Amino acid sequence: MRSPATDRTVGVLLPRDLPADRILPYARRAEELGFGALWVVEDLGFRGGVAQAAAVPASTDRIRVGIGLLPAGARNVAFAALEIASLAQLFPGRVDVAVGHGMPHWMRSVGQWSRSPLTLLREYVDALRALLRGELTQRRGQYVHLDGVQLDPSALPDVVPDILAGVRGPKSLALSGEVADGTVLAEPVAPEYARAALGHIAAGRPHRLVAYNIASVDADPLTALAAARPGLEWIGEPDWHAHIAPLPFADELVALRSGCASREEFARRMPGDWVARLAVAGSPEEARARLDGLRAAGVTDIVLAPVGPDPVGALESLATVLGA
Repeated sequence: MRSPATDRTVGVLLPRDLPADRILPYARRAEELGFGALWVVEDLGFRGGVAQAAAVPASTDRIRVGIGLLPAGARNVAFAALEIASLAQLFPGRVDVAVGHGMPHWMRSVGQWSRSPLTLLREYVDALRALLRGELTQRRGQYVHLDGVQLDPSALPDVVPDILAGVRGPKSLALSGEVADGTVLAEPVAPEYARAALGHIAAGRPHRLVAYNIASVDADPLTALAAARPGLEWIGEPDWHAHIAPLPFADELVALRSGCASREEFARRMPGDWVARLAVAGSPEEARARLDGLRAAGVTDIVLAPVGPDPVGALESLATVLGA
């Protein structure tokens, strides 16, 4: 049987808590179904982004792997360059890397939240790109200090991977437009948020926009919407304000969350039309229309995050949105 065509614009997220013995089957099945990329996360207390990113292409043939994201405060930039260059050498043209501030409470808990996250990110991305290009690098920044550091020619990748910024606030988005090859937006990404983000990014050169979204597809749209709800329980919290503010029902959403005793109650009481706007959820036809709306808003890379107790099985239904 002929393998399905690959849709290079649509990828899937590797669940951070997927049992270890299911990670590689998940990656292989995503490739078999025609997804163009698999993105991994590095959340504190779960799994390391670099290790996951190495395992995926080693066990597959063509699917890209994205790391979304590596917190700048967690690794010295020179040693991060060693890891990224190694990945890019081993799997040329198949690696994307996003760098970001990291969640503030996580970074504070390990003593790595900087006084100026914007300055750190600017210095970090600039130095990382220079190192990956093989430049002899001198930096005397506020956070990044390099004294004649250079990768050996034997360690330089033929294809330097895109360095993206995983950010959300207006100032951070503007910085991404200045220094990064693209921006990764965490879920939820409605078209309104994508347009608002691009307005802040205002890149003067080609710039990718990667959008994560909770995803659930079923022949019965109500079943799909019900499955997506738990994945949206966090979006009423303050950290997600930037995602919600451009939406016409933003004030109502904030009011609903303030009237709920828990995140679970908030997700349960959310109107169905909000869920449909905040997730790629519904019938295959409805989900494909949602993807078209994201592309029209400027999203270049769509990343679907499966929900439910069987993420590997969920890949089957999510694949119904892929192009023929």
